[in-house]
Amino acid sequence: MTGETTWLPTPTTAVAWWLLVAAGFCEVAWAIGLKYADGFTRLLPSLWTLAMMVASIVLLAWAVRVLPVGTAYAVWTGIGAAGTALLGIWLFDEPRDAMRLISLLLIVAGIIGLKLGAR
Repeated sequence: MTGETTWLPTPTTAVAWWLLVAAGFCEVAWAIGLKYADGFTRLLPSLWTLAMMVASIVLLAWAVRVLPVGTAYAVWTGIGAAGTALLGIWLFDEPRDAMRLISLLLIVAGIIGLKLGAR
């Protein structure tokens, strides 16, 4: 996919990783936004959630111009899953039992492993 004109410049590998992390944070933001949007019945939280959905996908798409799509997608969903679960515990008093916390640590370990393996 080279030689095509685009409105997004091709990032360096280091920038692509930062874009991917930002996409993951946007993923967390929209997932948490769903709770505040209350089934899209509240206007401002709904608009925030939709904006974060778009930002998350655009940043992911930009990052996969350079990074392997399988690795990038796994890291993106891992950041989203772990971040959303942690914020759910903190903001909404969701369960924080040992098995759940160990599982979150395994997700984070997987993200780190994918990053290290992508060199």
